[in-house]
Amino acid sequence: MAITQRGEIDAVIGGETVTLCLTLGALAELESRLQAGDLVGLAERFASGRVSARDLTAILGAGLRGGGNAMTDDDLARLAIEGGLKGAAEIAARLLKATFGEAA
Repeated sequence: MAITQRGEIDAVIGGETVTLCLTLGALAELESRLQAGDLVGLAERFASGRVSARDLTAILGAGLRGGGNAMTDDDLARLAIEGGLKGAAEIAARLLKATFGEAA
């Protein structure tokens, strides 16, 4: 079960409830993968509202690994996410909000 004070959320991915968390390591992974430069760059990128499917996969994948789930982005891409693309975007938004606060 997610501990919201740690920035964790629960979501249904691949038919299972999993915990996601953007730990410091997961954020560093996202900075590198998305070539954001720093945390401010990441926050600004996500706050713009323009997020690609590649971005969603990177966010959710990093969050899964940060939450203790050993899953590659390729593994994630093959799984069904409750609510489809809209569901994936909502999970990413909840995760970013849990990490960066209301501004995300």
